[in-house]
Amino acid sequence: MGIYGQDWASYQASEPDVQGIDFAFVKITEGAGYTNPKWVRQRDHAKRNGLVWGGYHYPHMAADPKVEADYFLAQVAWQPGDIIVLDWEGYDDANQGVPKARQLAYKEAWLRYVKAKMPGHRVGMYCNADYWKNVDTTGYCGDFLWIATAGRKAGDPGIQADWMFHQYSDSPVDRDYCPLPSREALRAWASLTSPTPQEDTVSPEDIKAIAAAVWNYELPNLNADGSRTGTTKAAYWWLVWQDVFQNQTINAIREAALTPDQIKQALIDGTLKVEVSVVASAAGA
Repeated sequence: MGIYGQDWASYQASEPDVQGIDFAFVKITEGAGYTNPKWVRQRDHAKRNGLVWGGYHYPHMAADPKVEADYFLAQVAWQPGDIIVLDWEGYDDANQGVPKARQLAYKEAWLRYVKAKMPGHRVGMYCNADYWKNVDTTGYCGDFLWIATAGRKAGDPGIQADWMFHQYSDSPVDRDYCPLPSREALRAWASLTSPTPQEDTVSPEDIKAIAAAVWNYELPNLNADGSRTGTTKAAYWWLVWQDVFQNQTINAIREAALTPDQIKQALIDGTLKVEVSVVASAAGA
C-alpha cells in the first residue's frame, strides 16, 4: 500500500517523466531573490497529468523568514489542494554559518507565519534525519513532516515521529513515498476534505441493550460434586459474591479485633486472608 512521487528543481526537465507517480513537489524560490525558471512549466505538467502538486521554498536562514515567506507565496496563484512546503536544510554557503538556534527559530517562524496566511492549505516541512534529530528541538513541522533518508526502503525512514512523505532516493531523481492508499486519498487530504474519524456515540437504546445482554448472560451451575446442572445469570452471582465477600471480610476483621493500623500493615504484608464460602440452592438461583 502507498503511492509514489518525485520532487523537482531546475536540475530536472521542464516536463519530467510522470509514469508511475501520483504527486510532485516543485522548488519555487530560494531566499528572497531566486525563482526556479522552470517551476511554472513543471507545475502545469504535473497538474495536466492529474498529479497532486506542492511547491517548496529553500531558505536563507540568516534572513527574515516573513520576508522570504511573502516572496515565496507571491509567486503562485495558489489553488485549493496545493501543498506548501519549507525545505529546511542548511548545508549550502548561505546557511552553513548560521547558528543552529537561528535555523530552528527561522523554521518555527516561517511555518507559523505561512500557516496563518494560508489556513486553507496544508503547510509542512521537509528535512533530513540529521536536521530532525540534531537541529530540531520542538518537533513542530506544521501540518506534516516530509522526511528524507535516502538509501532506506520506501516507507521506512527510521524515525519515531509521524510523517506524511518519505524521500527514500535521490538518484537519478528525488523519489518520494506517501503511505496513503491512493492519489484520490492524497488529494482529499491536501484539500482538507479527507474524512475525520468520528468518535463512537452510544445512544440510550444502546445502553439498555448492553445492560440487558449483560444481565441475561447465563453460566452453567457448578455443583459440589463438580457436575453442572442448569444455568444461572452470571451478573446475579457476581452481585451475590460482592455482597457476601464484603460482609464476610468485615466480619473477619471484627473477629480478629484488628486496629486500622494493623489492617493497613496486614494488607501491605499480604497476611490478611479471608475465606469466603457461598452455598446456593436451586431455589436461590
